[in-house]
Amino acid sequence: MVLRFLLLPITGPLMGVTWLGEKILEQASTEIDDKENLSKQLLTLQLAFDMGELSEEEFEIQEEALLLAILEAEKQETEDRE
Repeated sequence: MVLRFLLLPITGPLMGVTWLGEKILEQASTEIDDKENLSKQLLTLQLAFDMGELSEEEFEIQEEALLLAILEAEKQETEDRE
């Protein structure tokens, strides 16, 4: 325990950098997952339409909503990089 306190000036910044890296990775993974999930939902919607489970009007409404969500996610990702 005493050794830990003595090494704190050295290990403290390293633990901080490690924590920051984990948070950045967590945020990036969440953004990627969001886009992947939206793309999967779009594919599922297309399959449902092709199988006749959705009317063309309902398909177009849901497709537009998903495409807008994908564009918003990409826009947010671009803004976060800048």
